[in-house]
Amino acid sequence: MSKIRNGGEPPHSTDIFATYPSLRDRVVLITGGASGIGAVLVEQFALQGARVAFLDISVKSATRLLDKLSGRSIHDPIFIECDLTDIAALQRSISEVASKSGAIRVLVNNAADDERHDFAEVTPEFWDHRMNVNLRHHFFAIQAVASGMSAAGGGSIINMSSIAWMIPSTGMPAYVAAKAAIVGLTRTMARELGPAAIRVNCVAPGAISTERQRRLWHTKEYLAEIKARQCLKRELMPEDVARLVLFLASDDSSAITNQSYVIDGGWV
Repeated sequence: MSKIRNGGEPPHSTDIFATYPSLRDRVVLITGGASGIGAVLVEQFALQGARVAFLDISVKSATRLLDKLSGRSIHDPIFIECDLTDIAALQRSISEVASKSGAIRVLVNNAADDERHDFAEVTPEFWDHRMNVNLRHHFFAIQAVASGMSAAGGGSIINMSSIAWMIPSTGMPAYVAAKAAIVGLTRTMARELGPAAIRVNCVAPGAISTERQRRLWHTKEYLAEIKARQCLKRELMPEDVARLVLFLASDDSSAITNQSYVIDGGWV
């Protein structure tokens, strides 16, 4: 068992991750994989020996990640630049991944943007754009991978929600609505795809300390509030989320579907 650092902070080195033999050589697609939680997911799936492809709009961030991972895994990750609000481009990108790597057996719908906004200033155009950024591509990515996943014998789809709709958070109502909708989408698609041996689950992170969150929102005061609200008095890291996602993607969770899992340190 790994030791816990002073202050309750666990180590986040790769050697404390469980190894899932079923993920070796498995084709994994991650949206929004160039930074934040997505980048850690790309890294950890690659270190499991998976054939990882990721989609993102940020070429600069993706290039840095590819450089970081070069030579560290048996399959170098594949990056495809893609604006996920362009559904035709998303569908083409998914077809390209399948053509290059084989049937996609794991889909992680991770991409999102928690831009803050005043509800009184939201226009119909802004609302639609927020749905396109945070919700719509989840469904169309599932639709695009489903037939190939079914023909390959099944697979695992993990949709990333948030505790934002449970708290509920304020100052970003469109984002909160989208993240709540993802839970409903997960439940209906688990029913739709279960007969094809495709599992669909949802992960709802809490206040995860990504570079973006630290830069934009995690002030000293807000970090103190987070720790006061959590049962676990430490910052939650992207690696904490990755551990659960790896498990849900692997055959070790083969009987688990139609579920939502919260990773928030016990937010109360």
